[in-house]
Amino acid sequence: MARSSVAAIDWITVLLFLLLVSFGWVNIYSASSENEAFSLTDFSQAYVRQAYWILFSIVLIIITQAIEAKFYERFAGLIYVISLLSLLGLFVFGKNINGATSWYQIGPAGLQPSEFAKACTALALAKFLSDMQTNIKILGYQVRAFLIIAIPAIFIIPQPDPGSALVYAAFFFPLYREGLATIYLIVGASAAGLFILTLLFNPIWVVLAVAAIMLFILIRNRKRKPKYSRYLLTIIVVAGFCFSVNYIFNHVFEQRHRDRFNIVLGKEVDSKGIGYNTNQSQIAIGSGGWIGKGFKEGTQTKGGFVPEQRTDYIFSTVGEEWGFLGATMIIALFVLLLIRLIHLAERQKSQFSRVYGYSVVGILFIHFTINIGMVTGLMPTIGIPLPFFSYGGSSLWGFTILLFIFIKLDSNRVNEW
Repeated sequence: MARSSVAAIDWITVLLFLLLVSFGWVNIYSASSENEAFSLTDFSQAYVRQAYWILFSIVLIIITQAIEAKFYERFAGLIYVISLLSLLGLFVFGKNINGATSWYQIGPAGLQPSEFAKACTALALAKFLSDMQTNIKILGYQVRAFLIIAIPAIFIIPQPDPGSALVYAAFFFPLYREGLATIYLIVGASAAGLFILTLLFNPIWVVLAVAAIMLFILIRNRKRKPKYSRYLLTIIVVAGFCFSVNYIFNHVFEQRHRDRFNIVLGKEVDSKGIGYNTNQSQIAIGSGGWIGKGFKEGTQTKGGFVPEQRTDYIFSTVGEEWGFLGATMIIALFVLLLIRLIHLAERQKSQFSRVYGYSVVGILFIHFTINIGMVTGLMPTIGIPLPFFSYGGSSLWGFTILLFIFIKLDSNRVNEW
């Protein structure tokens, strides 16, 4: 890399990345090591493997920075196609781990292509939206953008890995920033709200409530000569959706998904079955108090009471051993990283770089929000890692590549016209 390129790197973002990775490793060490002496040569220990994955991520950082920024734009389509092929290949060559065929076994290690497909999809979407012919306000271009996002998600769902597929909703962030009509966000949020309300209450009452709201709006706007057909059509669509929710919930969702929703919504209490992970995680976090029990002093952590504590539930270790203050600090680091990335995205001269930047923000935000919500019991258990923090080579490498491609694009902005 040229000296000017190194100087142009946003070192604030790099520092936040290093802090999250370092503190993540410390907590993985606490959650995985027993009382034996510290060693970086015992590969049976998760913290040892994570340390070497971190070292290799530095190699990936150097590679992403050494490649010319224009390479990512020029070959975005090819990179996207290769990622789709890697997802399809799992159905033939993939290894089943914990009930999901999401991994390629390469010697003693496994590689999860869905973790890298996010960055590839972000590049493809950025390439499409930055094309001079593309107008995201036109329906035809909207459909193409949705297909770019939906295809990898469709390949991931049957692995089955619905959690990773859900992350692709993050791409609505860049779409909205580039001019996608607000109605899509309103419809999406309304559908999610109606889905939950219908699970909690009788569909008839939900439809009647929506009809009452429509009637109130109609009366308020009567002087503007509103189109009554639109209000009637809205009620009909809402009624059809609400009365289909129970069928979708009971026949499309798997039993484990239904159980998790019911527990979060308070319709079931199961602290020993499907809700065991969340219950133990809440106990661990709550027991930490204000300042925590101290490093490697967490009884829930050391006792192994929280399953998947090194991966999806790593934040419970933070809550137990570092307390409210430590948990707040981690959340603050993530928030600062997101704010910084939004700032970087907005200062881009290239639309390609800006779209990619907002894609990075969206992906990290969705992962961060869902993971913290899952660990604290505010959301159903979905099973997605905390970026830069959770144990796992594919996860760490995927997020590292995702972030540092944007850092490379940002450092090249001085050369953009």
